[in-house]
Amino acid sequence: MPVDRMRICGPEETRHPLVLELCGRPVRLFQDDGTRLDGRSADQIRPMFMKCGVISHAQGSAYIEMDRTKAICAVYGPREFGKREDFSIKGRLTCEFKFATFSCKIRRQQQQDAEEKEFSQILLQSLSPAVCLHKFPKAQVDIYVMVLENDGSALSAALTCGSLALADAGIEMYDMVVACSVKHYCKSTLMDPSASEESELEPEGTSTEEKPAETGLLTVAYMPSLNQLPGMLQTGEMSIATTKQVNSKRAVDCCVLRVLLKRNLLQFIAVSS
Repeated sequence: MPVDRMRICGPEETRHPLVLELCGRPVRLFQDDGTRLDGRSADQIRPMFMKCGVISHAQGSAYIEMDRTKAICAVYGPREFGKREDFSIKGRLTCEFKFATFSCKIRRQQQQDAEEKEFSQILLQSLSPAVCLHKFPKAQVDIYVMVLENDGSALSAALTCGSLALADAGIEMYDMVVACSVKHYCKSTLMDPSASEESELEPEGTSTEEKPAETGLLTVAYMPSLNQLPGMLQTGEMSIATTKQVNSKRAVDCCVLRVLLKRNLLQFIAVSS
């Protein structure tokens, strides 16, 4: 019988490529001492690193790290509309959100999927109220955000990175936009959740009948100086009272993040000059 010499035969024993897969086992959200699995308390954010001017050919750019969540943003413009576009007294803002193909455990596609298109709309909705669009009529500003590694809270990192890149580009703004994500599970509220905490986790010993009714993920965009919420995305089931309580607490945390953004901008200006 002829043998196909061009075929590469696989091993007899194979293993799933997702070696970090949970395999359906229940996972603990907290350790015995009350801290989360990564050592943080429930209301503690991950270590954060920010830098401006990382893309030389862009008008403005920024890079942000939140532990293992990494995002980069580039801003181009203001530049004129196309010749076929109608005149507009206000400028236009365009946003594009994209996961890198290697950023998640499961490889992402080259083209935008439904989740990325939804995040692009949230970016546009959250950043537009902060930009002085009347300052550049018949012009547009393009914002491109790419997540290089996703370990949870990717949308909040993209919103914060986009606001920092707009400031680096010299775009006039009413206020900086700072975002944070919250995972609410039963009576626990986890600030800046990781990817494993964002998924539907059930503590050890929890049966199907005892599963809590309120389990959701909330991402809030906040403008501290104006005390406004330009954007919010909620997934899961959360009551109105719980959502209001979480929003009031996260506004204080966003004010702390705004101080970090302002300090980073001042340091970048000092080094550049």
